[in-house]
Amino acid sequence: MTTDTSQTQAPAHSDAWKFQAYLLGALIGLAVGLLAGHFYVRVSEESGQEGPAKLKSMDALKLAISVLGLVRQVTDLGAGGGKK
Repeated sequence: MTTDTSQTQAPAHSDAWKFQAYLLGALIGLAVGLLAGHFYVRVSEESGQEGPAKLKSMDALKLAISVLGLVRQVTDLGAGGGKK
């Protein structure tokens, strides 16, 4: 009795692109987050504040909507080049 395992076991290299995508996404997210933090601190210092400015609820909501829009655009790229 033989079992065909060719359909149940995928080659290891077929998932390599997923790891690369996660790694690239993490590195880009880290770089963008560090850059945003740097600019936030720089603008706070230039305006003469001793600490970070209070984040208003509406500003946080605007930022969250912008981030969700960016995530959606990246998702559209993965779906085949985006919509026109």
